[in-house]
Amino acid sequence: MSTLLDMREHPRHEGHSAEPLPETWNGRATNRVQWLFAAAGAACVALGVELAIDSAWTSGYAALLMSVIGCVAAGLLMVFGTLAFVHVAVRVDGDCLEVRCGHMGLPRRRILLAHVVGADFAPWVTPRQWGGWGYRWRPEKGSAVVVRRGEGLVLRLGDGRSFTVTVDDAEAAVRIIRRRLRPVVKGTATGT
Repeated sequence: MSTLLDMREHPRHEGHSAEPLPETWNGRATNRVQWLFAAAGAACVALGVELAIDSAWTSGYAALLMSVIGCVAAGLLMVFGTLAFVHVAVRVDGDCLEVRCGHMGLPRRRILLAHVVGADFAPWVTPRQWGGWGYRWRPEKGSAVVVRRGEGLVLRLGDGRSFTVTVDDAEAAVRIIRRRLRPVVKGTATGT
């Protein structure tokens, strides 16, 4: 039993430090549950269109107009709000980490590795920790892109903030980022 616990605490490829670093590392994470929310949004849009086309309301046009606009607006917000976070693509290249969300790649965040002071593997990141799915900010934790439960990558930035992203094979990204970080030399910050 203790060997199983020891295996979980160490990165999978710990002993392969002689492997050459790839030029770029690409990772993804998806959440198929959000397609259900997108479908609910499409149903709201369809209801708004149906109300606009085939309305037999006798209570007046103002109530009909508010219902149509409300259904269409709520539906579009649900559709585009959920499709933006159905999946996330993470890319680590020679000088930066780039996170692109959804099919259009928006929102997008690019973090220069020169601004990163450390990278950590988080074995279990949940939407509950961050207050939901999507692009999140919490004053005490930093910011995050959470598209599903599971492993994630946590960057510690030079300004004291952190950035977390849920991505498959986050351990490999952490290893690559750690190897590319410039070592901090004592005395350079104070000029001595």
